[in-house]
Amino acid sequence: MIPRYVPIFGLIAGLLGCEQADKEPREAPAPAGVGADRPRVVFLGTSLTAGLGLEQEQAYPSLIQRKIDSAGLDFRVVNAGVSGETSAGARRRVDWLMREPVEVLVLETGANDGLRGLPPDSLRANIQAVFDRAKTNSPAPKLVLVGMRVPSNYGRAYTERFEAVYPEIARDNGAQLVPFLLDGVGGVPGLNQADGIHPTAEGQRVMAETVWRVLEPVLREKA
Repeated sequence: MIPRYVPIFGLIAGLLGCEQADKEPREAPAPAGVGADRPRVVFLGTSLTAGLGLEQEQAYPSLIQRKIDSAGLDFRVVNAGVSGETSAGARRRVDWLMREPVEVLVLETGANDGLRGLPPDSLRANIQAVFDRAKTNSPAPKLVLVGMRVPSNYGRAYTERFEAVYPEIARDNGAQLVPFLLDGVGGVPGLNQADGIHPTAEGQRVMAETVWRVLEPVLREKA
């Protein structure tokens, strides 16, 4: 969980103030000789997915690529994480990302919506729009939704409405749910960088395990 002791303005500066100039999706590093024609697993997300402050190979999507290769599964990961992006930004980008076939779409969004205090109904509508667009592809990708939480500063009513969006949207769309990306990482000083928000390389390894527990069965079903 995002630590309560971090001042809210520090949170906003950490997650919203680091826009990437390059918003092109990045393929996670793959072993030499691996073909680029493998089915794509696209991670559409924020700075948490992009691995802000770290080398690309330290971000959890790249770590998941290693797990995929070790498991002998025939997929390639595309890291489409952008720092500072809200769910509205993910909604704007999904059409471009879906121009090529996508086998699995992993959506990590909402952290910046929460830190800005944006309405949970807006978050819900944007996630639904992303999934609706993904379903227009033929074949449609499998969907994985990554849950997020917000600081308690916003009050119980807001935090409960915000957190309820993820299981409800996952259920309505037949998506697999990662309940909370930062489980075991948020609020743990040794697993976060100096800003107290963005995970260290070790924190990213914990996140990779959290996502892999949900993603691996999806990939094995598609293999």
